[in-house]
Amino acid sequence: MGEALNRLKRIDPDTVARISDYQRIIDFRNVLARGYDVVSDEIVWDIVQSKLPELRQNIDELKREFGVE
Repeated sequence: MGEALNRLKRIDPDTVARISDYQRIIDFRNVLARGYDVVSDEIVWDIVQSKLPELRQNIDELKREFGVE
């Protein structure tokens, strides 16, 4: 997701700006991809539980707007 948002940021900054915390998602992807050993399981689980529902809602709204199923 972070990589996709990073690419979208380059080609359509207005659309990516409509996604909550998009920059934090990109930054977190970079932490995970670089293999930093500072990632806490508790932090990852908290993100999954507290942020994923809002992200899904953002994506669903954009999909409807762009006519994507």
